Order: sequence, then C-alpha cells, then structure tokens
Amino acid sequence: MGKVLDGKLLSQKLNLELKEKVLLISKKTGVKPKLAGILVGNNPASELYLNIKRRTCSEVGIDSLLVNLEKETSKETLLNEIKRFNEDNSVHGIILQLPLPKELKDSTNEFIEKISPQKDVDGLHPFNRGKLFDYKEDLVPCTPKGIISLLEHYNVEIKGKYAVIINRSNLVGKPLVFMLLKRNATVSICHTSTVNINEFIKKADLLIVAVGQPNFITKEKIKEGVVILDVGTNRVNGKTCGDVDYEGVFDKCSWITPNPGGVGPMTVSFLLQNTFYAYKNQMNL
Repeated sequence: MGKVLDGKLLSQKLNLELKEKVLLISKKTGVKPKLAGILVGNNPASELYLNIKRRTCSEVGIDSLLVNLEKETSKETLLNEIKRFNEDNSVHGIILQLPLPKELKDSTNEFIEKISPQKDVDGLHPFNRGKLFDYKEDLVPCTPKGIISLLEHYNVEIKGKYAVIINRSNLVGKPLVFMLLKRNATVSICHTSTVNINEFIKKADLLIVAVGQPNFITKEKIKEGVVILDVGTNRVNGKTCGDVDYEGVFDKCSWITPNPGGVGPMTVSFLLQNTFYAYKNQMNL
C-alpha cells in the first residue's frame, strides 16, 4: 500500500530548476545571490548541516560564506557579525546556526530579532512569523515549506484532512499549523504534555512527527491509509534514522517519507529557494 514521498528526488528537481533561474538572472544583473552563515562553537552536527547547505549552494550557483566564531564568543561580537551582514549589500540571506552554545542560548531570540527580516532565510524573525499568521508564505521556515511541497508535488490531499503534528517548535510545528490551515486541513498539535497522545495519532490522516525518538511511531499506533512525514533526526548504531518504524508501518500507510531521504533534502532545497526569493526582493527583480 505504501507509496514513497521521495524528498531526495524532488529536491534534485527543484535544485536544477533553481540553478537555471540563478544563472539567467545573475547574468542579467551581474550579481549572484549570496548566503552568509554564522556558526558559534564547533558542534559537529551544526558543522555537518552547514557544510551540506554550502555545498548545495555551490551546486545551484549561489555564493556562500561562513563565519565560525569561537565557543567563548561574546554576545557583543555575535551581534556585530549580524550587523555586518545586515549592512553588506552583497549578502542576501543570513542564517544563524542553532542551537547556540549554552552561554549564548538564552539570548537566541534577541540574535534572531537583530537579523534583517529581508535577509531572514530561516523565517524565524518575528516580522516574518507575523506574516505567516496572516497566511503569507514569503520567508517561512524551510522544513514546513519542504513538507508542503512534497504533499503538493505528489498530489496528496490536504483539504478537509485531519493533520496531527507532534512538535511545537518555531522551526517545524508552529509554522506548519498555519500552512496546513491555509490549505483547509483541521490541525492538532501535540507535545510532551499532551494527555492520551496515542488517541490523536490514531485519528490522523496526516501525521507529521519530529520528537527525536527512534521508533516512536509504530504500526499499532496509526490508522490504515495515513500519510506520514518523518522529520526526526536520530543516530542509532552509527546510522541516521527518524522517529518512525519505517519498515513496520510502510504497508499500512498510503504515503510516507523515508528517513534519510525525505524531509531533510527538502529543507536544504527551500533554504536555497528562500535565499533566491530574498535576493530578488533586495535586487527589486
């Protein structure tokens, strides 16, 4: 029964299309889109994610640069780096790799608010979050954009469906609520304090999971024909896996994302799409 929502394949298609657009417009303007990344400390996972983003930028013709600050970097130094990129007209997108070291973590929101809303390609600035409240999907977080793109590309019905999101973060759960409501789904959001969470899971037509717990979703928890998008990131025996028992639930789903190879590549792809969108706006194209 299961059909695969292949994020790797779709992201490759989107990246090729974007590469053509970037080449065409940058030839006309003489200016290439540029993405600036800021990494504080040496978190291996953060370094890996940023390297993947930079490599994919290069593949589609988007320039990128990375500032790697010491773990002991002061708040003032980080704010100055953000200010520098805000004022640099050659930079069109800024990402601050999260999480920050514990010494700076409590000020995360302050740092995000200092990023220019026009260059906020992670979609986390309050200005861009507020626009999403009114269903305007300009610069919104990349993972929800990737999820919606997968569903629409494979013609998975959203209208009238009951969507259950197990995540309440600013990067996934909260923005996805508005994007699904815009497409006329009925939405519940679950989290660690949700009472009888399995009752919500069992009723879901669309199930989006990002809890960071391997095999959190198993065959007996879901209903026949559910669509599952697995956003989890876990390491088990040296291998990456999601939150869903993929092999166990496959035959009971109508659609499911593999993990890896599902939502992850789409997240990176839409970071580039957001950067290109920001570039066009700043270039008045």
